Amino acid sequence: MNILRGYSTKVALSGMAIGAIFAATACNSATSTPAAPTAAPSQSLTQAVNQVVESGFPGVQAVIDGPGGHRVLTAGVGDLQTGAPFAADAQVRIGSNTKTFVTTVILQLVAEGKVELDAPIERYLPDVVQGNGNDGNRITVRQLMQHTSGIPDYLGHGTVEGGMAAEGSQLDPTADAIRWRQYEPADLVRRAMTMPPNYEPGARAEYTNTNYIVLGMLIDKVTGQSPAAEITRRIIEPLGLRATYFPAPGDTGIRDPHPSGYHQIDGKRVDFTITDTSWAGAAGAMISTGADVNRFFIALLDGKLLPAAQLAEMQRTVPFDREPGAGYGLGLIHRPVPCGKEVWGHGGSIPGFEVRTGVAADGTAVTVTSNQLPTSRAAFDAVEKVFEIAICGG
Repeated sequence: MNILRGYSTKVALSGMAIGAIFAATACNSATSTPAAPTAAPSQSLTQAVNQVVESGFPGVQAVIDGPGGHRVLTAGVGDLQTGAPFAADAQVRIGSNTKTFVTTVILQLVAEGKVELDAPIERYLPDVVQGNGNDGNRITVRQLMQHTSGIPDYLGHGTVEGGMAAEGSQLDPTADAIRWRQYEPADLVRRAMTMPPNYEPGARAEYTNTNYIVLGMLIDKVTGQSPAAEITRRIIEPLGLRATYFPAPGDTGIRDPHPSGYHQIDGKRVDFTITDTSWAGAAGAMISTGADVNRFFIALLDGKLLPAAQLAEMQRTVPFDREPGAGYGLGLIHRPVPCGKEVWGHGGSIPGFEVRTGVAADGTAVTVTSNQLPTSRAAFDAVEKVFEIAICGG
């Protein structure tokens, strides 16, 4: 199982809308909903959206914003029981896209002189990243944001030098004992600290969710406010992202309108819409819409959220272990697409939803959401094809 990730060529086998809102009947045919006069979607894009459902997903939505206007294409259903469509302004769990929001706040704190990128995390969080060879004195804030810290994943993913993560160390959020449990960030970090480091700090990059739980704790310590409060004050409210939020403690649902999210467990499709995502926290608990996610990434890359110096730091990349040819910056992924466009974004997978995001240099922003994680390489590739056609102008 591989969840709370950015884009990956490794398949997960376990996991205000802008303009007019549309109504459509549930069907397996792509529907396009323009908010303003826009070019019609290409036949190839329409076919690709339909192919996602044919590959085994309940439903899919592609939200496209930019020079061509605002478009929403959907196929399949948002709810298998009722047959309701995937609403144009559907709110969904955006998984690891949360990491880009967290990084943006920290880089704002860097610009304000409150955090130093290359300072050891021990300076801000004494004795938090300590144990079994993990040492916060040797791990910088930058390394946490870029997944080069070497600290282990509290979910138990990945390998340590010399072997696999400790037996029984995996935290499985699809298990009932975890699905309904309330976690504090410190609980998750302490769990990670029971395992040895994956590698020496700075030796390589390996995507690890613990990094962002620690970064959420850093925000709390430096500002005196939770990551949710700072993300709301610094990003959500200034950009008017009215459908974007961080679930409150104990909030297990998703605000309406929302599709149902499904997850394959032992070959059976389980409704995973209602769940406590405190285990994901600052690494992946946020909820948003495709239009809001596009607006956030457009604003970020336009320099509306960060000074030029901090945005440049965000775009300094290292090879991304989850996708050949891609680079991971500070909570931001530079990813290749067939048409050769310069594309930055992130992506997120969490039981019930997969959300792929990106903004091209020409201003085209795309968010593709499926209400189930892919269960095969063919399914993964089907969603990726939608993203690539859409971002390339299809």
